Amino acid sequence: MTRALQAPRAGSRCLIAACAFAAALMSAGCATLPPVLDVPKTQSSALANPETTTLGKRFSARAREHKGLSGFRVLPDGVEGFALRLRIAQQAQRTLDVQYFVLQQDDTGQLLLEALLAAADRGVRVRILLDDAEAFDAGSRIRPLAAHSNIDVRIYNPFLLRGQLGFMRWAEYVVGSRRLNYRMHNKLFVGDNAVAVTGGRNIGDSYFQASTTIEFGDFDLAVAGPMVRQLSQSFDRYWNDRLAVPAEAMPLGRPPERDLEGCREALAEHKRRMADSDYLREMPRGDPLADLQSGKAPLVWASAVLADDSPDKAQVIDGASPGRLMWQTVAAAAKGAKRELIIVSPYLVPAPAEMALIGGLRDQGVRVRILTNSLASTDMPIVHAGYIRYRIPLLEGGSELYEVRPLLGQPHTSHGVIKSGGSGRFALHAKVLIVDRQRVFIGSMNFDQRSMDMNTEIGLIIDSPQLAGQIAERFEAIAQPANSYRLVLEAAGGNSWPSVHWVGSEGGYPARLDSEPGVDLPRRALIESLSLLPLESLL
Repeated sequence: MTRALQAPRAGSRCLIAACAFAAALMSAGCATLPPVLDVPKTQSSALANPETTTLGKRFSARAREHKGLSGFRVLPDGVEGFALRLRIAQQAQRTLDVQYFVLQQDDTGQLLLEALLAAADRGVRVRILLDDAEAFDAGSRIRPLAAHSNIDVRIYNPFLLRGQLGFMRWAEYVVGSRRLNYRMHNKLFVGDNAVAVTGGRNIGDSYFQASTTIEFGDFDLAVAGPMVRQLSQSFDRYWNDRLAVPAEAMPLGRPPERDLEGCREALAEHKRRMADSDYLREMPRGDPLADLQSGKAPLVWASAVLADDSPDKAQVIDGASPGRLMWQTVAAAAKGAKRELIIVSPYLVPAPAEMALIGGLRDQGVRVRILTNSLASTDMPIVHAGYIRYRIPLLEGGSELYEVRPLLGQPHTSHGVIKSGGSGRFALHAKVLIVDRQRVFIGSMNFDQRSMDMNTEIGLIIDSPQLAGQIAERFEAIAQPANSYRLVLEAAGGNSWPSVHWVGSEGGYPARLDSEPGVDLPRRALIESLSLLPLESLL
């Protein structure tokens, strides 16, 4: 999303230069690349015969035992999610396909980049597809990798202006927002077309419990069996789309070989330094990939449906081309609820269709329970401004609404460990729908208007009471009064609006608050002021 755009860092000269570019940039339509970026590129596809690899042989044998079903394992723990990705990169023999909205170049991000480079050195074809919401410029560790003969890097719907001039990037966004508002929010990591990880996590310390400032509560899925082929097909659709621009076609051009060698040395030094880090020392010993293969970490075998958007989602919505719209698949599953629908979304700015879905289910007597961030826990306060106007309609319609606290009062519960115990605050980042505790959606899609209309997304709808039950237990743990506030309405006299109150517990005693918990008055006033602006479709 454009939430990740860099802040301006330049002055008036940048403004003058931005104006000079304006005429050219204005020609960029809703999903039309500037001509300089709309270049021919080599088509490629996922490994056609994964059974020729060690990973393929082992997981294919497991899949045959389950007669066409796919295997899934929920990864609520960020450390486990990191360890599994790292091990896949280390054991892949033929191909690695990596697709992310954000790949941060922090401690865990650089460790994964080093593993991808090492894989390429041993002959593995590595395809890296990233959104351009975060800068891909001269200082990037990712750009030099494109000089490797076995690594291809492509950027989805890129900005034209590069370099360290943050103001220029903002200027291009303002002028070309009709195109640049559309971002690739997908998250996918596939080894040898045999095993995959997908879900809500990007690549970075805050997603893998390695940050001292914030810990995102999220879910990944380890995937084996036939569904991996479908995930790879989704990757191929994006990789071969015209919006995926090769790194060498970007204005900075193909990096020289010396940049690759410098990057190699820097990543190797970082790996040596991290070997003595608390994070790696405290990582559970063992091989998470071998545990999946052996059954020590059991997979749940079930039928599933891939839900994803076409890479040219903007044109599909406009009716200019046929294609896939993820929301239609997810909505059809949610409408099947007979007793209960649980929604977990860090950013909650429902589109009219989403409000209609919830209202329709409530009219049928379905219990609707929603968990999202509080203002104190969210990493995107501006999104909270778009959300607060939906509280009263949701509560008046009978939905149950919970907001997560930044400091969990009970991180260790009978339902499992929610937070690792580090010093950072907790923020919800999971994107989940649970239908009657029989079916579950896990993916990258937030329950907001940006995910519906602008971002491309990916996820899986799995028919498994076992998996749905596991994730519902996690919901119950976070929704406890020590960890979240439940919102309630209090009727007002006369023609006044009803007021929202936050009910939870403090120190083991019931607590009831009448204003946004955990934030000061100036911040509350700012967010309430922003909520008056028509920003929902951009959030």
